[in-house]
Amino acid sequence: MELPGPSIDHLDVDEADRTFAEPYLTPDGTTVIPVSKGSRPLGVYVIRDGQASWLPAVDGNRIATIGVITGLLAAVLGCLAVLRRPPWPDLADHGLPGRHR
Repeated sequence: MELPGPSIDHLDVDEADRTFAEPYLTPDGTTVIPVSKGSRPLGVYVIRDGQASWLPAVDGNRIATIGVITGLLAAVLGCLAVLRRPPWPDLADHGLPGRHR
């Protein structure tokens, strides 16, 4: 398969362990080059009309884990704020001058 030369020359290849898979051509003439690092997919380079663009792969598990950890941290901080008494004295209506029980 012949790839457009000028579009691929400026692609960023900064790590030696990055693996480029076999490029393939879609029916509409777009060239797609998958990129991975080890066994983890990083994304794809898409070459359309002589313009190259990068589309990163989205890791749904990482996003879900960050959401769960954020929710747990918020719940723990909320519980600590409710359960811990403030360091200043309790200003309830007992002991104030002019108030009778």
